[in-house]
Amino acid sequence: MSHAALIIDVAGTELLPHEARRLRDPLVGGVVLFARNFASRAQLVALCAALKAARADLLISVDHEGGRVQRFRSDGFTPLPPMAALGRLWQRDAMAAVQAAAACGLVLGAELRACGVDLSFAPVLDLDWGRSAVIGERALHADARVVALLAQALIGGMQRTGLAHCAKHFPGHGWALADSHVDAPRDARGLRALRAADAAPYGWLRHTLRAVMPAHVVYRRVDAMPAGFSTRWLRDELREHFGFSGAVFSDDLNMQAARELAADDADRVQLALRAGCDLALLCNQSVVDRGAPLDLALRRLHTAREAGEWRADGDAEQRRRALLALQPPLAWDELMRDAAYRAALDEIERAA
Repeated sequence: MSHAALIIDVAGTELLPHEARRLRDPLVGGVVLFARNFASRAQLVALCAALKAARADLLISVDHEGGRVQRFRSDGFTPLPPMAALGRLWQRDAMAAVQAAAACGLVLGAELRACGVDLSFAPVLDLDWGRSAVIGERALHADARVVALLAQALIGGMQRTGLAHCAKHFPGHGWALADSHVDAPRDARGLRALRAADAAPYGWLRHTLRAVMPAHVVYRRVDAMPAGFSTRWLRDELREHFGFSGAVFSDDLNMQAARELAADDADRVQLALRAGCDLALLCNQSVVDRGAPLDLALRRLHTAREAGEWRADGDAEQRRRALLALQPPLAWDELMRDAAYRAALDEIERAA
């Protein structure tokens, strides 16, 4: 079985013929959607249908966490609270917070599945150390145990709808001050401290998690490479120490923290794949010269693979396919009448 290693984007609100051809490249495994890909719910349904028509096994994903990271917010989509709100509720009523987390997961999942999306890059498992502006309200709590319990409830709600998840950012982005979108964050803590706190939820949830995204952070006392490019972090820690067996997605390889490692897109992709990522995200390249950077990266990756410069993990493609939604979603009109969905909306309103 060939290994589909890249997650890429498309430029606008409809799929263009040259983009459909690109998606049929066997190295492409999925699409990540952005706010620019959304004009209305009907349009999003049509776009997702066109993506699946171009490639039936394409994984359609989006960053949809709640709070400020929620790509679709209008035309019926429920504005979800920031995850920190669930942590604050925990302080007042732990079980109410667990219920509200499950409700958020169900609503998030049901609405995305009704439009044809397979996976959301959520939940955030980073701890709220009160240091990282880029994480901030996206973190559930400062206590790793609370993060794990609320994340498990969120994932349970998502799984009930058939939406796959991807927990992030292993081993933890909450301590590093810099924003990896524009800088190269550093974390000077040692392995023992990271295992005991930030990374602990990944071990506790290893029987729940289906996908994980590592951080573009350098933990210099553990490895000189950022976690997403580090065999030490991805193979020795995530796979061996914490026992994770699902899919590993790189974070966006066009973020500044990744670009500092290599100027060439294909080189960064190979670094991530060789370190232990199953899938590499190359975002926001479809809008550059009709996606010419993506076409160049694909050509270079094919050449590198034929030359034996990188080889896919034998189980990577199976892990990717396991994230595809199996059950057909409820149509939006049916969803509006669904008892579980309506009860979850009421739960979120009560929690607010």
